[in-house]
Amino acid sequence: MAVKIRGIVPPDRAHIIGVTDETGAFLPDELTVLGEIVDEYFNDPEGSGYYFLIAEYNNNFAGYLCYGPTPMTHGAWDMYWSAVSPGLQGRGIGSTLFTTAADHIKKLEGRLILIETSSNPNYKAARSLYITLGYRHVSTIPDFYNPGDHKETFWKAL
Repeated sequence: MAVKIRGIVPPDRAHIIGVTDETGAFLPDELTVLGEIVDEYFNDPEGSGYYFLIAEYNNNFAGYLCYGPTPMTHGAWDMYWSAVSPGLQGRGIGSTLFTTAADHIKKLEGRLILIETSSNPNYKAARSLYITLGYRHVSTIPDFYNPGDHKETFWKAL
């Protein structure tokens, strides 16, 4: 079954939070912030600075990606949040989301994409995906999130 990508609709909010929580990679306060971002988008889709893509697999919610232009830059974009249901990982859903977003960013004259993430072992699969998709690891800020939990930055030119 192929992955279907679509835009976000209000009922997706619960699925976004649920799938993100199911991954086990995010802390409760991070889930709260994610909910605020989704709400901000629905309150002002144009002005929020966020874009959401939803992935469906077998006609069911499978994952999402949130991205947007980096403030105060010309053509730089950030990939902010993403998650794929743990039972569906490894089926190309994340790759499809990131590739679709990159194509959209190119159409909007984006010139580069940044992904900032944690060095936490829970994010190892995500970091591997970024490298597979052609992102280069360009920086590490030691102990950024917590002692021993570094900020890792990945970069891709469009």
